Amino acid sequence: MTTVSPELPRAGHPWRAVIAASIGNALEWFDFVVYGFFATTMARLFFPTADQTMSLLLALGTFGVTFFMRPLGGMVIGSYADRHGRKAAFSLTIFLMMAGTAIIVVTPTYASIGILAPILLVAARLIQGFSAGAEFGSATTFLAEQNPQKRGAFASWQFASQGITTVLATGFGIVLFGILSPEQMDSWGWRIPFAFGLLIGPVAYYIRRHVDETLEFRELKISEAPLRETLSRNQARLFASFGIIVLCNAAMYMVLFMPTYASRQLGLSSTSGFLASLLVGVILVVTTPLFGAWTDRYGRLPLAFASAIGLLLTIYPMFAWLAQVPTLETLLIVQAIFGLLLSAYLGGLPATLAELFPARMRTTGLSVSYAFSAAIFGGFAPFISAWLIEITGSKLAPSFYVIFAAIVSLVALVGVRRLGIR
Repeated sequence: MTTVSPELPRAGHPWRAVIAASIGNALEWFDFVVYGFFATTMARLFFPTADQTMSLLLALGTFGVTFFMRPLGGMVIGSYADRHGRKAAFSLTIFLMMAGTAIIVVTPTYASIGILAPILLVAARLIQGFSAGAEFGSATTFLAEQNPQKRGAFASWQFASQGITTVLATGFGIVLFGILSPEQMDSWGWRIPFAFGLLIGPVAYYIRRHVDETLEFRELKISEAPLRETLSRNQARLFASFGIIVLCNAAMYMVLFMPTYASRQLGLSSTSGFLASLLVGVILVVTTPLFGAWTDRYGRLPLAFASAIGLLLTIYPMFAWLAQVPTLETLLIVQAIFGLLLSAYLGGLPATLAELFPARMRTTGLSVSYAFSAAIFGGFAPFISAWLIEITGSKLAPSFYVIFAAIVSLVALVGVRRLGIR
């Protein structure tokens, strides 16, 4: 139950808060995503083996292992947000992400310091994973609480800002791989995007520190133990939230895998793979808020069901066409269709998640469910895709994973409807 305090000052303009959350979220996820895009380079420099496939699997495994830190970060910082405020939590998360990025920027490669290089890299990724575990929950809650009547439109910027991340990261990939030689990339070029994220991080931190806390939080009767309350009273909502996020995680991290897939499986240039992912990023930025606003008028679940079914039915034929006609034009068309269906699914998802949990434990519930789903189904999506290709010998194998994720999320959406979300 909330207690209304009429003397509370009005919050700042909600769109100012959207800008603050989106910029911070985009820059924080930029540092995380760029590792996935540069996985092939990182494999050579930090995990050198005689087998190139094994090096890539080790690099992608390092990308995934950091997701084991996400549940811990989600529980610790998520409950902190429900006790001390959404603003305090997402200021902390970006500070931690900057610390992890700084380690990556200055760490020498395996050729210079041997086994210490991958150890330091893993340590940096673990710090980033702990931070990212609560970033989604705190930023989503902050956005969702700006205007309950337009929760879909505001909260959708959680994923639209991740589209900005994709645009930034792929832009660096296109430019760096286009103008630098392989030797320059291995020597110093790969550090440039990480350094960019580190330099811009303080700006995002400053912006986040100077936005108003949400009125919804300031009017709450604070829970003294939001984690315990969430785990003891909201198990059904946690499982439903976990389930509908599965497709989101599998699909989003498939976007990260596509530059590697285009290069290794289709024989296309690295620039082609980055161009295709850049297209997905642009689609997410432009259309996700439109779909989010649509759900404010017509309900959260109809669009979620339709887009999940669309991804389920089209992903295999698209990969089959891509394998048969491995050209840049085909790749762009496939990614455009994939990006549009994905943005339709993501548009109303943050608002749906926010409405599943009471405000007093909203960040904890969002952070825990998202972090566990990301740890199990998201972080290892690139690794599993590469592994499936290796053991099946089929270039279509990544589609199997998306199909599985779509089925899981469709079942979860049925559960969400039974909990009263429409």
